[in-house]
Amino acid sequence: MEFGERLRFIRESKKISIYRLSQETNISQGHISDLENGKNQPTIETLKKLLVPLGISLSEFFNEDGEVSVLTETEKELVSNYRTMTNEKADLYFQLGIALNKN
Repeated sequence: MEFGERLRFIRESKKISIYRLSQETNISQGHISDLENGKNQPTIETLKKLLVPLGISLSEFFNEDGEVSVLTETEKELVSNYRTMTNEKADLYFQLGIALNKN
């Protein structure tokens, strides 16, 4: 997926309009549209500004397999909780998730 297609996919997945993204980033709607349509390429700073309200990190945007997973707020909270736990608690949390996922 090309850069612009990827940006549009993420934005639409998050149900964020170009207008709203423009308001939250102080980047013009026209520039965002040009980026999504492949007419321009962003600087790293512009890309960082765009990705913050979309809830995507640079590493997630440029991951190796080319796929972008858009986490829900609940999924983000689960990941955040997991990352702040001790190793012992994180292992229990992980095992609980596996157990609950089984029929």
